[in-house]
Amino acid sequence: MKQIPRTGLTGEQVIVVGPENRIGFADQRMPAVLATPWLIAHLESAARDAIAPCLEEHERSVGTLIEIEHLAPAPEGFTVTCRARVIHVDGPVVTFQVEAHDGTETLARGIHRRRVIDVDRFARRVARKRAEVRERSK
Repeated sequence: MKQIPRTGLTGEQVIVVGPENRIGFADQRMPAVLATPWLIAHLESAARDAIAPCLEEHERSVGTLIEIEHLAPAPEGFTVTCRARVIHVDGPVVTFQVEAHDGTETLARGIHRRRVIDVDRFARRVARKRAEVRERSK
């Protein structure tokens, strides 16, 4: 890392709830709202963005843990702000407090952990795994 992420460092993503990120089972009775998997994806992205400036060119961060309470719905058309704040750093492991809000109420909160990795080493690991699977399927 170029620098160790400091406690309190934050990242943010702002999204609008729409057809691309709402639940797939909305109907006449069930309102269209932000789907939990998309909410989690944007909370993770906020965390990734928070520490990206701290990383070397050959480094990225990958999610290793997410524990989220989805507390309230965000209706289609609402703007949702997803925030991540660094609360602990232990070597390459960075822990975040995450929260999402729609301007009316807190939608979600929880903990997210990311690990800083070397991209080339990670790519070699993925390639080895692919090769092993190909070899087994022959």
